[in-house]
Amino acid sequence: MRSLKRIFAAGVIIFLFTLSLFLARSVSSAAPDFDAVKVVANMEEVVIDIPEGASGSDIASLLFEAGVVKSSQSYFRVAVADTRSQKVAPGQHRLTKNISALQALEQLLDPDRIPNLIKVNEGAWKSEIIQSLMSSGFSQGEIKSALNKLKLPAGFTDSEGLLFPAQYSFEQGASAQSALQDMVDRFTSDKVARTILQGNGKYPALQLLTIASIVQAEGDTKDFDKVARVIYNRLAIDMPLQMDSTVHFIKKVRGEIFLSTNSTLLNSPYNTYRRYGLPPGAIGSPGTSAIQAALKPAPGDWLYFITVAPGDTRFTSSISEFNTWKQLYSKNRKAGAFN
Repeated sequence: MRSLKRIFAAGVIIFLFTLSLFLARSVSSAAPDFDAVKVVANMEEVVIDIPEGASGSDIASLLFEAGVVKSSQSYFRVAVADTRSQKVAPGQHRLTKNISALQALEQLLDPDRIPNLIKVNEGAWKSEIIQSLMSSGFSQGEIKSALNKLKLPAGFTDSEGLLFPAQYSFEQGASAQSALQDMVDRFTSDKVARTILQGNGKYPALQLLTIASIVQAEGDTKDFDKVARVIYNRLAIDMPLQMDSTVHFIKKVRGEIFLSTNSTLLNSPYNTYRRYGLPPGAIGSPGTSAIQAALKPAPGDWLYFITVAPGDTRFTSSISEFNTWKQLYSKNRKAGAFN
């Protein structure tokens, strides 16, 4: 009886495998595609607008209707097989007509082919985002007015940290308010980001976002959960955070490794060298990895961390060990390791 069951199961597997091959060949044969071509400057181009939440089949239809691909099935087949298709941003895209489905996907992912592109990097300050908007043609007065009219989540009075890191492309004639509101709405609709808005019982949403923004600014992605634990451990014993990133936020400088003593004496509520506890708000827009670390820090008793060389960040609960590593950091910095 068992042998019969095995024979039957094997037969089912062979049947399903044969059926999948047949379906794959059927889809392939039913999906005519242009041959890959060398794209040159004088080839005809078209701008398509991909709406928020568009599926792969929606995008395939748009490409076919615009004359970019030979069939909607050809792009859909490529999109299903290539996980990069999930990163196609909503908004306008400039594409060459009569190209292969794979070339269409690559052009959709090319930031140079997104008109009016505004890129919000992870950790970006609101002031940097404002500069990007101004470079895209929005006036400073319009942006200032828009910031005052934004609909923010409960408990927030400032959009710093709520302008979600992503690539944005807005239609011609879009207002600064709609552009900025879209960034906030992307934050509140993101599955990971919106979880921080609920707070965690001990810390309200604003403080959790502030922690996430410091985590984003202080560490490499692989160390985010450890940096978050250091912050929580220092807060628990009323130890000043002493985070360089909060001073950089005050001074609006990036790329500085060495922090002078004078910088740590700046009179600002964001100066975590002079003030205890968290600063009054976020110091940039954290990405989802930093948000996850703030919500779920690594277990550990660390109170100190220092990057002694690029890619080498060390954590400890011992001040003497930290001071030893600090000397190594100073030696490496003077030797040009951080250049």
